[in-house]
Amino acid sequence: MAAYFASLNPTALWNAAPGGLAQGLIWGIMALGVYLTYRVLNFADLSVDGSFATGGAVAVMLILQGWSPEAVLPVAFLSGVAAGFVTGILHVWLGIPDILAGILTQISLYSINLNIMGKANQAVPAGAVTVHFTSNIRYLGQTIALTLIVDIVIIGVFYWFLGTETGSAIRATGINPHMSRAQGINTGRMKIIALAVSNGMVALSGGILAEYQGFADVKMGQGSIVIGLAAVIIGEVIGEAVLGKRLGFILRLTFVVIGAVIYYFVYVFVLWLKFPADDMKLLTAIVVAIFLAVPYLKEMRKTSFHALARRNSRANGSAKEGKEN
Repeated sequence: MAAYFASLNPTALWNAAPGGLAQGLIWGIMALGVYLTYRVLNFADLSVDGSFATGGAVAVMLILQGWSPEAVLPVAFLSGVAAGFVTGILHVWLGIPDILAGILTQISLYSINLNIMGKANQAVPAGAVTVHFTSNIRYLGQTIALTLIVDIVIIGVFYWFLGTETGSAIRATGINPHMSRAQGINTGRMKIIALAVSNGMVALSGGILAEYQGFADVKMGQGSIVIGLAAVIIGEVIGEAVLGKRLGFILRLTFVVIGAVIYYFVYVFVLWLKFPADDMKLLTAIVVAIFLAVPYLKEMRKTSFHALARRNSRANGSAKEGKEN
């Protein structure tokens, strides 16, 4: 045991922290897309694993075709919009349940991504093009600053969009679709719009990550939905713990990004502890399960018979003291 702790180098952890911050901010964009479907629309969209890789594949292939790194990102976003549109069509027009519709799109995108890249992965030749999102340690500060700006802009646009008439209709659809239809809202259209926007943000995140790491892989989106959910849940739990009832909607969106950063810091820390990389998916599942359970356990603690007995006991004690006085 002493030899194990002696082998851990704090300097290595410190050096890895900026990379974890950069990746956390990049995945934060994806987490915002997951938040739109999971929390706002109340739709379990599993197509994000595929659309994330689609954004990366489109970005890398367009860069290889001579496009500028800036121009490929809007196209990556549009590729995600198309993927979300397909999921919406499968669910709304064909009546396929939400989970199955997402799975069908995800499976289809695996083959589509292979066709886009021509093989399982494609890399941008080192030095062939200058990208602004890079893992190069010399420019990592620039990457962090630029990604932070992108996150802030997306949060602002997201906040504005959900305050528009269409955004309000999407929120109403997620809260109560039956009442929304009774009020004349086309809930099917709202679902398609939300899925398209959500997957667009996910694909944009995939495109930025592909530029950051210098390649796209057909499996780069594997487990994205779990990471997105982890970021959403961690952000909400910490935000409610810190701010309580003062946690407004725009702060909630901010904490979603913070949740993604925290998740990646945990990831970096666990790797620094020399845990096997093959166990990271298991760790992610455990982290998500813990944070999902926290709100439930807190609520159960407030509403359980044991808590009621404690409150009654305190009330009886106060009454007795009042009588004695």
